Amino acid sequence: MDDVKRLSDLEQGVAALIDRIPSGDAAMTRLRELGILPGTAITVVRRAPLGDPIEIAVRGSLISLREREAIQIQVRPA
Repeated sequence: MDDVKRLSDLEQGVAALIDRIPSGDAAMTRLRELGILPGTAITVVRRAPLGDPIEIAVRGSLISLREREAIQIQVRPA
């Protein structure tokens, strides 16, 4: 799909839907437990000056992700 991007590529203020989140990694399992699942709407709230971490809004909560986590999550336009 041409519309699929990495979460780490989104700019501040952009909304998207989670398309794919890998399994088998403890950090990814924790993100799934926090509600970051395929089909979930997210919005990039802000980025640190050097791009790491990234803060996202998901299901009414704010969650900060490391760049190495955000790069593994695929999203599509909301």
